[in-house]
Amino acid sequence: VYSTARSLITMNEDYDVIIMGTGMKECILSGLLSVSGKKVLHVDRNDYYGGEGASLNLNQLYRKFASQLTPDEQKLGLSKYYCADLCPKFIMACGNLVKMLLCTKVTRYLEFKSVSGSYVYKDDCIHKVPATPAEALASNLMGFMQKRRFKNFLQFVSQYDQADPNSYQGRNAAKCSTAELYEYWKLDENTQTFVGHSIALHTNDDYLNEAALDTIEKIQLYAYSVSRYGNSPFIYPIYGLGGLPEGFSRLAAIHGGTFMLNRPVQEVLYDANGQVRGISSNGEEARAKIVIGDPSYFLTAGKVVKTGKVARWLFILDHPIDGTSGADSAQIIIPFKHTGRKHDIYISVVSHAHGVAAQGKYLAMISSVCETSDPRNELSFAVRILGVTLTDFFFESDMFSPKSDGLSDKVFIPKSFDPTSHFQQDAVDVVEIYERITGTKLDLTISAEPGDLQDQ
Repeated sequence: VYSTARSLITMNEDYDVIIMGTGMKECILSGLLSVSGKKVLHVDRNDYYGGEGASLNLNQLYRKFASQLTPDEQKLGLSKYYCADLCPKFIMACGNLVKMLLCTKVTRYLEFKSVSGSYVYKDDCIHKVPATPAEALASNLMGFMQKRRFKNFLQFVSQYDQADPNSYQGRNAAKCSTAELYEYWKLDENTQTFVGHSIALHTNDDYLNEAALDTIEKIQLYAYSVSRYGNSPFIYPIYGLGGLPEGFSRLAAIHGGTFMLNRPVQEVLYDANGQVRGISSNGEEARAKIVIGDPSYFLTAGKVVKTGKVARWLFILDHPIDGTSGADSAQIIIPFKHTGRKHDIYISVVSHAHGVAAQGKYLAMISSVCETSDPRNELSFAVRILGVTLTDFFFESDMFSPKSDGLSDKVFIPKSFDPTSHFQQDAVDVVEIYERITGTKLDLTISAEPGDLQDQ
């Protein structure tokens, strides 16, 4: 969401924490730290919120990605009805990200709506991801024998409790690998693929050799979120993710913090011992012993390393995706084993139902890690799933990770957004940074039921 406001407030004072960039991760950290009593200064070089995850209307999309063209509003609808997230990601309904939003009470400024369906691609078809024993038996993803085995596996997972050895059924998930657990339940490679990538939401197959407990807990969270919200485990804000940074700016003001847009950072300042002491901007200095910043603020400082590139391809459609039962919003995962690639391809679909497109229009974002010098061709496999499209915007983004954990110089840098269509890994990153900064565990025991989002 763009803002033309230019702050006249001076920043020449002391803060507990300075945050650079108004992306989702930076904003959540700002909220968590503000609520915990920290005095926070939050700046962004841009005149809009969101950074690489900004939300744009139709005119802004064309200016950014197709400046030589103008939108056909007869065909697409009015620009003002669009709020397209450049990094659209769905939120696990009962997961840690929702709990963090509830902890900060920023949800009082937002309204969420469930995502209509979660799907996986197999054999030229889109299938609903089965999350219950009943859905397992009805699914066309598996043959008869695998349906029975998968149903039994889900029943085992649903009652598994690490604190209760009686639930182990001979398999202690903390001491056996996921591959061993799959073998015990006789799940074939196809079933393993959609369980690991479409339910547990792993991004590669490294998890197969890791303790099965993590995968069991991920499946339990997915199934529980589906049980609370219905058709899928995901929710998404009405009007898109762009409302989150604005909500956090209001939250910061309540807790004595300051948000400043149009504030380029000339320099991150350090003391003689190499510890951060603040930033300089427009001839002023703001002082703090902790600085958080998205990777774009440290590209020339030697503090981040490029880990890859993400290709994203945004399409506007006038119809729902075939195979989704007319869903007005959906996540579709194409596991890499079905494409011959090394990485999964993700498709997120939202529409007028979430207030992000004109009536009757759908926004479909395809994303994945770039593996070759021709990422358009890499994603073309997924494009045919969309059917007829009205227009599209293709763009690439570098991915960066911090070189250090930030404990030595007190500069903490979140990782770039990955290509997934959900926030699961991003939530892990936020929790880890918060706990490194504060030295305390983030209390995520708060309830994250559907009513909790509405009550605030």
